[in-house]
Amino acid sequence: MNTKTLFMLLALSGALVNAQTVAAAGDHDDKHDDHSGEHKSHGDHDEGEESHGSHAGHDEGEASHGSHGDHDEGEESHGGHDEGEESHGGHDDHDEEEESHGGHGGGHGGHGGHDEHGEEGVTKLTPTQMKAANIVVKALQPQLINSAIKAPGEVRFNTYKTASITPRITAQVIDRHVVLGEVVKKGQPIVTLSSVEMAEAQGDLLVVDREWKRVKKLGKKVVSARRYTEAKVKWELAKAKVKAYGMTTRQIESLIASEDFSRANGRFELVATSAGTVLKENYILGQQAEAGQELIRITDESSLWVIANVAPVIAHEVSLNNPASVHFNGHVFSAKVAQINHSLDEITRTTGIRLLVENENDALHPGLFVNTQIETSNHAKALTVPEAAVLRSPDGDWQVLVEQEKAGEFKGVEIELVRVTDGRAIIKGIKPGTNVVVEGAFFVQSELAKSGFEIHNH
Repeated sequence: MNTKTLFMLLALSGALVNAQTVAAAGDHDDKHDDHSGEHKSHGDHDEGEESHGSHAGHDEGEASHGSHGDHDEGEESHGGHDEGEESHGGHDDHDEEEESHGGHGGGHGGHGGHDEHGEEGVTKLTPTQMKAANIVVKALQPQLINSAIKAPGEVRFNTYKTASITPRITAQVIDRHVVLGEVVKKGQPIVTLSSVEMAEAQGDLLVVDREWKRVKKLGKKVVSARRYTEAKVKWELAKAKVKAYGMTTRQIESLIASEDFSRANGRFELVATSAGTVLKENYILGQQAEAGQELIRITDESSLWVIANVAPVIAHEVSLNNPASVHFNGHVFSAKVAQINHSLDEITRTTGIRLLVENENDALHPGLFVNTQIETSNHAKALTVPEAAVLRSPDGDWQVLVEQEKAGEFKGVEIELVRVTDGRAIIKGIKPGTNVVVEGAFFVQSELAKSGFEIHNH
């Protein structure tokens, strides 16, 4: 193999190295490896020159020409390396893009707070607004109040306002005039009955009534005093008898005024003895009702009883007429202590305390289980505000509106509503001396809601 052939092989080897370098230009680490390979190519170039020196018989011009060709290939390899450097420069451009995105993120960070529009949850009112809305702010201080006990209870009929409609003699049910659930007035007909005993009593009444009218017309100057007195007594007894059997005064007067003996048929009407609601019916048409059998029960549910079961050890702390409240289904009903039982319940072994409660909107009914809160005669200190000053927050919790450090700035603060007594709410959760809106709280809350809406829609 001559020197020229050797130079040609070395040139081909350098070209292959350069091709591998260009193919790996996208990888930054491979570029550095190719760069090393490129230096190896230069090493081969030097070996070629050394080999050229070792062959003295070869033409010097040709050796020089081969050397230049190999050097040119080396320059191409350097060119590939430069291309790799340019690709690496592309990474710098990527870094610049990331910096640009970082600046964009910082721009968004500029919108991170609402400080420019005021603190969230706080509303500010001008003195003019506060005066127009009659807003009153007061520093709360502990006040003496009656302590209270809680106990379960059951709603029952107010027997003082409940009536049982029963016949006084054995009679048959002929007709009904009301239905279950109907509200009736005092004296309104409830049911029509028919009785043999009543028919006899009605006939006797008509007879003695006619006799009494004749004697009375003749007068004491014509008839003897004995006959006059007997006629009057028999008339009074006949009236009392039909009335005792169940006829009303109006029905008796109507029967006497008619002077129609055919009306002595034993029919009469049972009427409502008090106003209320028909809660119970215990008969069917044609039924034979016995004396004293309850046919209908009527009660006035505007006022009911609640029997609270209180532990005997604390029942003595309760006195008659103490304020109380009945809690059912989220509603609170005012009540007062009407009676304290002197014997324990045989099953629960508790003292029954009867509460008289006003049944607003007909929400309570006998048989319901409720919770009660009864004030005792003991006193304690607590924070109180008007009932209207305690409102529901957007989360559904109780809150009051507290004035902040700057006058006219208000924020809702959640509190614990202990109980409500006589229009005063006893609260926990804020410190004594806190400035709270005691009048006009609803207006402040509405302004607070509007300011919150504007903040969240910015």
